[in-house]
Formats: sequence, C-alpha cells, structure tokens
Amino acid sequence: KHNDIICVEDLQVKNMMKNHKLAKSIANVGWGMLDKYLKYKAEREGKIFIKVNPAYTSQRCSGCGRIVEKDLSVRVHKCECGLEIDRDVNAAINVLYEGLGQFGITA
Repeated sequence: KHNDIICVEDLQVKNMMKNHKLAKSIANVGWGMLDKYLKYKAEREGKIFIKVNPAYTSQRCSGCGRIVEKDLSVRVHKCECGLEIDRDVNAAINVLYEGLGQFGITA
C-alpha cells in the first residue's frame, strides 16, 4: 500500500516538556526526532509531509464536525450524530481531513 501524503499534528514539543508529568515520556520517545525523520523520509520518496494544527482534533467529531468536549480520561468519542469511536482514531481521522483540506481535498 502506498501513502503519498503523511499528516501529523504540529505539536509544540518544547511546550509539552514544561509538563513535568509528560516530560520524561516525551524525551524518551524522541518526539522531535520522529517528525524530522518522517519529513526526511517522505521528501526522499517524493511524498508530501504535512503538519496540521492540533486544536480540537480529539474533540471534533470526524463524522459531523461537532465539538464534543471531554476529559483526557474519556477514551471513547461519542457524538449526538451516532458516531462512537476510539478517541485517538477520531483524532487521527481529523488530522488526515485537515491535512487533505490544505490541498482542497474533502472527504
């Protein structure tokens, strides 16, 4: 399977490191390096690498666009439109939609 566009959240790693609870995990993962490496590999293969604004990606319903506020402890996205999906999957779909939207492509 070939993927021509890679979309990721434009996370501000430096700001995330200010949260002492997250700092060690983020540092261990090498978050900043992952972005750089993905971008390098994508460009080397002639693919498109897009960073999108992470605001509301896990709260916006990927089915209808409605904002469904929830605490981080809530792992399932449930919307009035009937969509019930894992919170992270919902966010990933929204990141993809946002990235494709930058090219005028709508889902």
